Amino acid sequence: MHVPTPAGLAEWREVADTAVDGAVASHVDGDHVLLLRRWRREGAPIVLLVHGIGMGQQYFGLLREALSAELDVIALDLPGFGSSPEPAESMPMPELADFVADALRGIVGEPVIALGHSMGTQVVAELAARHPEVVDRVVLIAPTVNPRERSGWQQAWRLLQDLANDPPIVALVGARMYAQTGLRWYLRKLRSMLAHDLRDVLPRVLQPTLVIRGEEDRVVPEDWAAEVCGLLPDAELRIARGKGHEAMVTGAEPVARMVMEFAA
Repeated sequence: MHVPTPAGLAEWREVADTAVDGAVASHVDGDHVLLLRRWRREGAPIVLLVHGIGMGQQYFGLLREALSAELDVIALDLPGFGSSPEPAESMPMPELADFVADALRGIVGEPVIALGHSMGTQVVAELAARHPEVVDRVVLIAPTVNPRERSGWQQAWRLLQDLANDPPIVALVGARMYAQTGLRWYLRKLRSMLAHDLRDVLPRVLQPTLVIRGEEDRVVPEDWAAEVCGLLPDAELRIARGKGHEAMVTGAEPVARMVMEFAA
């Protein structure tokens, strides 16, 4: 199994930079801008990729490339992340999900497999619960926030522990994306992320749901992943062996296989 190494930073950049080849669309509400890039595969199921805090659609570069073999892929830059400009205020998770739903209705026009990573799982869960007509299936990779560790410092400590076990490529890519986001917007969005309780939403997610947890994920412990599955009406848990919180970077190919099997 291929795992990116420090030298693999160039590989990640090469794949991520092909994002400019995707068809671009935008959805605007005031100073909130949602950017969408699409890599079409006619007749294939559509998968929507929603990134975590501090990241952007380029963070999904390796996973997106693997998924594109069988799926029609759309990746987002949420407001203030990636290439999307920073708005004055952060939307709460339910409002952000409404914003994404409006974009899907206007730009895509058919149900999608909504895939979120980390904070993106909170957006995706709200999207599926509040707008079931635009979501056919759900994939939650490393769902947050573990209710037993809800403070910013606890989350930061767990992420540092997780990064210590990951290849250096993960920290290098993360640093590049965090620098693009900026500290001010990151902290604003962190407050929204920590204030949102995923447990309140999961029982209302009625679509078939795949939960993926990295075996070595320090941010998403085993008991929290099990609780997530228990709260979902129709859920399956898969484990990315030997991977941590950023499993879709360090294990893009096996994670993509899980998603494509689920989509079939």
